[in-house]
Amino acid sequence: MRFFRSKTYSDYFEHLDRTGGFFYERWGDAPVHSIAASFFLPKSQIHFFHDIGYRHAPYIRCPQDEESHLNGRCSCERENNFGNSRFMANLYKITKGTPA
Repeated sequence: MRFFRSKTYSDYFEHLDRTGGFFYERWGDAPVHSIAASFFLPKSQIHFFHDIGYRHAPYIRCPQDEESHLNGRCSCERENNFGNSRFMANLYKITKGTPA
């Protein structure tokens, strides 16, 4: 929570708020928080939960490991995973991250 209470995050949020995007474009908190973390935190302070699914239409993040599906933690269809998209492949290449 310290990050979200920091001056850096407050300045970022206030800038976004002044644009009117929260009201007119219905920007949500998840992408705003995620983008802020990717901009302002060192990569070592960011954790990606590979075994947790998430859906925010139209995007689906579906765990690809067998264990998540066998033990009932996830019931999504793996082939619908946004992480498999060409966009994400390019993002992983740019950031030198690992595919989900």
